Amino acid sequence: MKFVDSTEVFIKAGDGGSGMVSFKTARNMPKLGCDGGDGGHGGNVVLVGNRQLNTLSNLRYKRQYEAEDGQRGGTSNKTGANGEDLVIPVPLGTQIIEAESGRLINEVLGHQQRIVVAKGGERGLGNQRFLSSTHQAPVEFTEGTTGESAHLRLELKLIADVGLAGFPNAGKSTLLSVMSSAKPKIADYPFTTLVPNLGVVELKDRSIFSGEAFVMADVPGLIEGAAEGKGLGHAFLRHLERTQLIAYLVTAVNDEGVAPVDAFKTLRDELARYSPELAAKPVCVILSKIDLIPADERKAVVKKLSARLKKLGFDVLPISSVENNGIDELKRYLYDRAQDYKNRTATGTPTIWDLDKSALGKIARRWLAIPGVRLELTEKESQEVLEMQHPDIRKLTFNG
Repeated sequence: MKFVDSTEVFIKAGDGGSGMVSFKTARNMPKLGCDGGDGGHGGNVVLVGNRQLNTLSNLRYKRQYEAEDGQRGGTSNKTGANGEDLVIPVPLGTQIIEAESGRLINEVLGHQQRIVVAKGGERGLGNQRFLSSTHQAPVEFTEGTTGESAHLRLELKLIADVGLAGFPNAGKSTLLSVMSSAKPKIADYPFTTLVPNLGVVELKDRSIFSGEAFVMADVPGLIEGAAEGKGLGHAFLRHLERTQLIAYLVTAVNDEGVAPVDAFKTLRDELARYSPELAAKPVCVILSKIDLIPADERKAVVKKLSARLKKLGFDVLPISSVENNGIDELKRYLYDRAQDYKNRTATGTPTIWDLDKSALGKIARRWLAIPGVRLELTEKESQEVLEMQHPDIRKLTFNG
């Protein structure tokens, strides 16, 4: 389920500014002492995690990055300005690898996590630093040190924003190939897709340089009984657990005697039986292959099918991958839903979880004994809960 994007960059931190050699002077007062100030520190090169980014495409066209140098020290004991840090935003899951050796240096995993990949040079010292009782007129100073440089390979391993769920031959791979540059295997027999495929879907119709994109996954086809391991079973369902939005792909025509609404209900039931959390993820329905409906009947049939599915409480988007019909609207819809999810999770609002007393033991009983209190876990307590209760839990909120 991981999509690997990579690029190589050459980075250079700023050099430290040199110290200043200077002596105070004033009219008729030529010997007031030294006043050369220190230089400024060189700027660092910093990678910062940004949950809104999905790809390394913002680094594709520029390979060399250099932070600002520190300024030279001034007179009157003035310190030179520090060089400004060069901050490079990257998606979560970006691995930082030494290009020559292949050694993994670090990995960006958290939103706003900052990793210094090249440290700026140290400041040089001005001559006033060398003043002493026996050395009243120093002319010594030091140069700033050179900032670090590196040749790095950045590799992105990320999880899809949108997962396509559907029966074999529902058209998932075809849809992915139309919406992105991915080239999954496409054929007219079931289970063509045996491993997940990912594609980056870019909304070029908005702005070619907007950077608006999301990652969509085409995973192996689902059959009835997958929750018990039939077909590709758990291997398929585990992949969908790692997506943010599930798009159910059902054909607009009866597939092997199964009506579209019944196909959707079967898919939903399989996911619910496997994992209630999986079934609770944000959902939409993509009505595919509308090109197979006769042109004179298409509008009425699509309207009728969409109405039945909307009654179940889900958005319905009719499309034809072959005719490229409805694809732009689908891109915009999925992007907006994915961004809405990211914005909601980025607000810092704690997620409310039903506490499992038996799993949390003493921790849960201690917290639940305090009515009307909102608690945020310490790092140690969070780790305990992570291991016992839920893989992505970060905060607990309860109101007594």
